[in-house]
Amino acid sequence: MARSDTLASTTDISPHESADPSVLRSAALPHQAYTDDNEWRRERDEVIAETWAGLGFSIDIPTAGYVCPVTFMGLPLLMARDQAGRARVFHNVCRHRGMQLVAEPGEAGLMIRCAYHKWGYDLTGQLKTTPNIGGMGVHQVDHFDCAHHALTSVLCEELMGIVFINLSGEAPTLSEHLAPLLSRWRDLAGIHFDRELTADSSAFGAMEIALRSNYKLAVENYCEAYHLPFVHPDLNTYSPLDSHYNLIVEPLASGQGTCVYDLTRGGNQPLPQFSGWDTDRLKTAEYLSLYPNILLGIQADHFFVILLMPEAVDVTRERLQFMYSSPEASTEAYEERRQSLYEAWNSVFAEDVSVVEGMQIGRGSPAFDGGLFTPLMDLPTHHFHQWFLARRRASGTQGATPLTA
Repeated sequence: MARSDTLASTTDISPHESADPSVLRSAALPHQAYTDDNEWRRERDEVIAETWAGLGFSIDIPTAGYVCPVTFMGLPLLMARDQAGRARVFHNVCRHRGMQLVAEPGEAGLMIRCAYHKWGYDLTGQLKTTPNIGGMGVHQVDHFDCAHHALTSVLCEELMGIVFINLSGEAPTLSEHLAPLLSRWRDLAGIHFDRELTADSSAFGAMEIALRSNYKLAVENYCEAYHLPFVHPDLNTYSPLDSHYNLIVEPLASGQGTCVYDLTRGGNQPLPQFSGWDTDRLKTAEYLSLYPNILLGIQADHFFVILLMPEAVDVTRERLQFMYSSPEASTEAYEERRQSLYEAWNSVFAEDVSVVEGMQIGRGSPAFDGGLFTPLMDLPTHHFHQWFLARRRASGTQGATPLTA
């Protein structure tokens, strides 16, 4: 079996294949990567900033003129949809005195106005109005050009119902970045992710979970199936561990798949399927941690995304959004099925909370500094650690805490 640093673009590894003993000797992230506040901020600026991360959902800014504030690892950001329908992301701060521009999501109309002195920006971020800048009733002054004081923008693109950001502004295009994953799932599902997903806006379309944990532990837990029979005993009865396979999508994701997904389980009206799904693999489902903070689940009848929103080094908010093949799936005719899916997944994800939080508690012990990877069952987690360590080392920051175990 190939080592994770020399994998082909996509590798499926059956639990029945021989293990790689070298993984037992591999480096892992030490406890300070999960517990140190300064390390958390460096991680944002030196690892996450250099790639594409998930900030929000397209449904968060549903119409032109809609704005939505988001705090991302301590950064106050603002999602907006301009009049042309394009998603925009800005630093949520007025260029005048640093006031937070938007405090609550909602309709902004044609202009975002600062509550402090009413400076106004259009939905492309351009500064348009500066009331009383030169005294009462004087709204313009010499030597001040509004064009030089637009909102500070953040590179963003939309795909899979997600608003992605690249804080450095230097990443390749999102489609290029995601090409290995999109190619794999195009073969499986035939989905055009830029136009064939319908977000469920009903009561059963979204959920949130609060975790007292570093977000990376949620990434690690999601990408491996090893814990399935112990943490999810009911799920293991109809989707057992020996029906799963490890999955590496080099260089950006790892996870697991199953070949026993049941589209009719629960007895409700089956949901419409993705029309391009491979009919020979209707029972295939795949669950990938897309680094650094997105968890994806794809099945023949629904798709979901979990955004991991790191609020502190040991606090994470999980936001889940269900999506379907067409608007028809969101109608009343399929409400019972959508409700049963919601309840089933809610139960599974709730079972994960105690183990993810338990790992965070364990990171407080000086007796733990990275731990071990088993030579087969932990390959997805191992891949994530190697991805992270490689990028942390590449940043080469003087004085930074060395992340080695």
